[in-house]
Amino acid sequence: MNEQLLEKILNNPVIPVFYDDDLQTCIAILKSCYAGGIRVFEFVNRGREAKANFKALLAYKEEHFPDLSLGIGTIMNPEDAERFIDLGTDFLVSPIFNESIAAIAQKNNILWIPGCMTPSEIAAANLAGCTYIKLFPGDTLGPGFLKSIRPVFPNIRFMPTGGVECAADNIKTWFEAGVSSVGLGSKLFSKKDGQYDLAQIEDNCRNLLAWATKKGT
Repeated sequence: MNEQLLEKILNNPVIPVFYDDDLQTCIAILKSCYAGGIRVFEFVNRGREAKANFKALLAYKEEHFPDLSLGIGTIMNPEDAERFIDLGTDFLVSPIFNESIAAIAQKNNILWIPGCMTPSEIAAANLAGCTYIKLFPGDTLGPGFLKSIRPVFPNIRFMPTGGVECAADNIKTWFEAGVSSVGLGSKLFSKKDGQYDLAQIEDNCRNLLAWATKKGT
């Protein structure tokens, strides 16, 4: 299961990171991203409707987008990890490393991408069985940080989140530094007159995937 999902992420290396209290907004965003080519999507556990909306999004994607992998982010403790695994999440993402979450992920054979900021945290996560690491916050660490540590961790894949720009040069710089995927939140979700611009979000996703897979200009 993990190997199949890892291969899917490598082939679809742009992961939107989104939350909204309103379910219909969540569905509209999911539809726009999917139309733009997204096949791996991270909903985040950051609001009062996180559990209910995630459950509804899982049902929606099973009916309409069965080839989409839908995971849950901002997992901070083992209790939340178990709760969303029981709901049926495809993967877990955290802004932190917590060895207890690693144990739960391994027990359930589910991919967990922990957030790390230092070489010591990355090494600890790797010792706990993690081979995919979220570099967080990406804008603080930057591509130069990854270039420096990449030779020390040749068997680990990295995904920066936070500060990744919706721009060709920025995406190129990150991938040249050695990332395997990128996560984007607010910079992906364009707004117009205070409302989400669904057409622009779809275009953003299409462009990001082209830049990330080197199929674009």
